[in-house]
Amino acid sequence: MLKVGLTGGIGAGKSEVSRLLVEHGAVLIDADRIAREVVEPGTPGLAAVVDAFGEEILTADGALDRPKLGSLVFADPEKLAVLNAIVHPLVGARSRELEEAAAVDAVVVHDVPLLTENGLAPLYDLVIVVDASPETQLDRLVDRRGMTAQDARARMAAQASREERRAIADIVIDNDVPLDALRRRVEDVWSQLEDRASRRSPAE
Repeated sequence: MLKVGLTGGIGAGKSEVSRLLVEHGAVLIDADRIAREVVEPGTPGLAAVVDAFGEEILTADGALDRPKLGSLVFADPEKLAVLNAIVHPLVGARSRELEEAAAVDAVVVHDVPLLTENGLAPLYDLVIVVDASPETQLDRLVDRRGMTAQDARARMAAQASREERRAIADIVIDNDVPLDALRRRVEDVWSQLEDRASRRSPAE
């Protein structure tokens, strides 16, 4: 098994890269999706979040009001740290379960938005960083996700810098490019991953 950490700043296009890797045969473990699952109604995770932030972060039907919680934590590093301390251990445990269920010869890609911030690079055999300029990130967040420029900048500022992400990268995928060029780059990266996976011993 080859364990790959995939990360990138918000709006860099990491989801598109992960989708392309899955097309090639990667097993994807999506930390964002798991983070949503562990705070669904009725879970201990949601109960802990409500205990920390109050019932005002719930919708009328008892689900987590993500926009409201986001506006709270992304403007306050201390509140963000509290939320992360609740959610990250739950995400880590579920990620390990999914990884253990994958085939022994699989290329397992962990899509982890905050890989850099949480010092998780040593957990993986290699780290791929999807990189885009801050201008590109901002444009995508405003145009495609409907964020205000102020909210988009706050979320970008709450993450690691572009330089910090690139510093932990074994492979950088430039996503300031058209989709066709991105596809070609991902295909090349996949070939490298397959080659590396095939050279690992069964015991690894």
